[in-house]
This record gives sequence, C-alpha cells and structure tokens, in this order.
Amino acid sequence: MNQNSSVAASILQDAAQQTYPVSALYVLATPIGNVCDISLRGLHLLGIADAVACEDTRNTSQLLQRYGLSRPLLATHEHNEREAADKIIERLRAGQRVALVSDAGTPAVSDPGAKVVDAVRAAGFRVIPLPGASAAITALSAAGLTDARFHFVGFLPSKTRQRETALQELTAVQAALVFYEAPHRIVETVQSMLQVFGPQRQVVLARELTKLFEDIHRCPLGEAPAWLEQDANRQRGEFVVLLEGAAPAGDEDAEGERVLRILLEELPLKQAAALAAQITGQKKNALYERALQLRQDAQADDQEGE
Repeated sequence: MNQNSSVAASILQDAAQQTYPVSALYVLATPIGNVCDISLRGLHLLGIADAVACEDTRNTSQLLQRYGLSRPLLATHEHNEREAADKIIERLRAGQRVALVSDAGTPAVSDPGAKVVDAVRAAGFRVIPLPGASAAITALSAAGLTDARFHFVGFLPSKTRQRETALQELTAVQAALVFYEAPHRIVETVQSMLQVFGPQRQVVLARELTKLFEDIHRCPLGEAPAWLEQDANRQRGEFVVLLEGAAPAGDEDAEGERVLRILLEELPLKQAAALAAQITGQKKNALYERALQLRQDAQADDQEGE
C-alpha cells in the first residue's frame, strides 16, 4: 500500500468511527459529473444506509455500482414526493437510516427533495446534511465575478414572455445572479437576458462542470449569443449561467450620465438616449428624461452667458 492509499484508508476509518444516528434522513450530495467528487463521509453513509431515496433509480444504481455498493432504492422525484415522504417516514419510525440523493449535486436545491425534508422534519425526525458537490457553487468559484453576494434563481420559466418578466424583476438586484438551464433552451435564455439586461454585464456560461468537456466561458452579455452559435458543441450539456449583478444606483446613474454627455455632443437627443440605453443596459425612458434635462441645462447656461 502506497502513502496515498494509506492516508485514504485512515480517513475512511475516521469516517466509519463517526456517529450516524438511526431514525434520521441524511441529505447527501453526490457528484455533478466526476465520480471522484464524493465525500468520504458520504461514501461511508451510502454503505450503511438502510435505503437510498433517489431521483432516478437507474442513475443512482449505476453510481452505487461505481463504488462497489448496492442498497435498496426508493424512487423520489417531483411527481411523487408526498407519497415517497410517507414511505421514508415509515422507515425512520422503524429505526432506519435513509439517504436522500438527487441525480447530481445537492438534493432539494432546484431538485426534488425539499418536500421530503419538510415532511420528515414535520414528523419529528432528524435531517442531517452531508455536504458536497453543488453546480452553483462550483461555477461561482471559477467565475471571478467580484459581487460580494449571489442570488440563486435556479431554472427560469420556459415561455419567453414569462421568462422575460421573471428577468425584469431581477434587474436591480445588486448580487451575482445564478441560473440553471437546459441545453435546448440556452440560446433563448441568453437572448432574453440580453434583451432585459443589455449588452454590458459580464456573463459566465459554465457547462459540463467537472466532466471531460468542461467549459467555463466569460464575456460581456452582448457577445454571448454569437459565442454559443459559433460551435454547436457549446450548446450541449447542463448549464450554470452566472450574470454580474446590478451596479449600486449611484454608480449606474453616473455611468449613464457620462455616456449621455458624450453622445449628446454628436447625436440628436432621442438617438443619444436610445444608444446610451444599449451601451449601459439602463432604461431608455429614464435616460431620455435625463438627456432632456442635460440639454435644457446646457441651453440655460448658454443664455446666461449671452
């Protein structure tokens, strides 16, 4: 046994000596792509659980096989969460340990499981989290966005009007915005974001995280549609989309006015406001009102000078 194997065996032994109460639901994060990203504590728990409640029994069965494990599986997905919760609670009453997993990542976060956790807690049983992989946190850690906070949105509505309405409600949020998106909707979603937020905000398109063809691309939002269209492979895989948060109101207003002042020197008022809206992502009507005020102030100054 080499040194690395000895260390791993020692840590696994530590995991086995920890306490794992019975009559408890264990919310267990599983890898989002790379099978090696399972925690040692999670691996041990999967070996001693009396049952594993999972989103798709086929996927979880294959995952367990990769670790040399086989456990009873309970189908627990968005269409049967209440029924599955009742079965899980019966097992907890019998003194069993039940692990709750999703197909990938952390359960109950934009995945089935929240209703199960709620029901188990309401029934008076312990819920014990075993942390691990999360697509949102993985993408954020590699994005380089400097927002001090992030706002998790998850999946947007699939219909264009509803999606853009949901995005409009987020335009003033001063935190990085975190979205999940499916490959067949990624182009439409990015187009909606461009329509609502304008071209200047930084966007990060993270796909196939931790997998062989992992791709994390950052660019101004105005360049994102072309980047996606350049290569069909860039539209494949599950996406995490990160969008730079809104600037503080004072900073945003100052930038809008700076751009307006430059454009008003060369363009008619209406055209200057429209172009400033495209450049800054701010609302055209507000910029028009500000441009009108700047033009009036300039005219008043000219009259005083005469």
